Amino acid sequence: MPLTTLLRDSRALATLAVPLILTQLAQVALTTTDTVMMGALGPADLAAGGLAIVIFNQLRTMGVGLVTSVGNQIAGASARAETAQDTNASARAEQDGQHEVRRIVRASLAVATLAGVAGAALMLLIGQALTFLGQEADVVSRAQAMLLALAPGLLPCLWFQAIRQFTVGMRRPQALLQITIASVAVNAGINWALIHGTWGLPKLGLPGIGVATSLVYLLSFLALYLAAKKDTVLGPLLTLNITKADRATVRRLLQLGVPIAATYGSEAGFFSVTALMAGTFGSAALAAHTAINQLVAIVFQVAVGLSHAASINVSRELALERPQTALRIKNTALACAGAVMLIVGIVYATLPRLVLSPFFDTSNARDAQAVSIATHLLLVIMVLQFFDCAQNIGVGLLRGLDDTKSGFRITLIGYWLIGLPAAWLLGYAAGLHTLGIWLGLLTGLATTAVLLLRRYTVALRARFHTPEAVPAT
Repeated sequence: MPLTTLLRDSRALATLAVPLILTQLAQVALTTTDTVMMGALGPADLAAGGLAIVIFNQLRTMGVGLVTSVGNQIAGASARAETAQDTNASARAEQDGQHEVRRIVRASLAVATLAGVAGAALMLLIGQALTFLGQEADVVSRAQAMLLALAPGLLPCLWFQAIRQFTVGMRRPQALLQITIASVAVNAGINWALIHGTWGLPKLGLPGIGVATSLVYLLSFLALYLAAKKDTVLGPLLTLNITKADRATVRRLLQLGVPIAATYGSEAGFFSVTALMAGTFGSAALAAHTAINQLVAIVFQVAVGLSHAASINVSRELALERPQTALRIKNTALACAGAVMLIVGIVYATLPRLVLSPFFDTSNARDAQAVSIATHLLLVIMVLQFFDCAQNIGVGLLRGLDDTKSGFRITLIGYWLIGLPAAWLLGYAAGLHTLGIWLGLLTGLATTAVLLLRRYTVALRARFHTPEAVPAT
């Protein structure tokens, strides 16, 4: 690809990707605030709150997966409506495109409602089952109270995600960043007030963090909805009347969303199992693993933003019947990911103690073993993070083709059939311990990335029925 073309495509991708990346990073700040404030309450509250948040995040992530394809569906419908307008087609054709967008929006909110109610009920049931999963009684009691406070927040959280996908699909996500940044400050303030009972509010302790989280999700949803309604383009297309949701559209969103939800759940499970494996090598190994995993999670938000932006742009290009441009999006997204990961890798290699200082007292002999392990792991994630980003971009590209099942099948192969056995062999059989586990993670993510990107190129060629339709890269 010529450099001028790459730069032009990168600017076009960044227009959508940068607000999404910053929004994702702001959301990480939101959860980090909760964790810091739980830690200030003491180790018992941190353990119970952390357990509750793990359960909440697992269900939230899968719920988000159910509505993630909404952005792609709206991008395609919007492109078709714009094409009808640009080519002076009949007013009826343009109206049909706008009606399709409204139908998708209503259906997405209906799916979000079903997922939110079911997820909240499941959250409470899991809380009741914690006693039978070998957890301490005091931790279980605190976690159950936290889950009770978090459960109502799942519904507005998923409503927010549905409208978020609508704004992204219409390529107007600017309000997302402003609202998410504001929510971090609001969350911290409500957390403090409900934990300590300031400003005349009740002193709730740990459950106060759960109540604050639910309130912030509700306020964020209302803010995004009002911002979208005020937008001259988005407002006429946004409706909350889910009672008129088209059943066929709901079924289509579920058919696309269930594999995405399963893919997200599979990836989360893959990393959860490796965390349990790291714990078998002692507390220092688990501490190092946890710190490195958090660094990966932060940088992963770049991948999420690039993946969503690339996915939306692919849906638009296919609606406009431009397969060559759709293929270039893959190369552009990977080039942008490579540039970011190179910068991050240089920081890891040259300033390891500074990178690890938020997690450890690098000058304290007590943390020396964990710091040593984590320093070696930084060298692994310098490479791992590119493949982690690439596989997420691959999932997004396939989602742009409405191919969500292939992504799920490939991640099962890459994570569970290759990555997990490799982690076990390198960690235990080869005696590399935590380093071996992360080399196994690297192997699984690299395999997944290669298979997903290859599948995208093959599927794109098949879509246009001729190998010549899309040039090889």
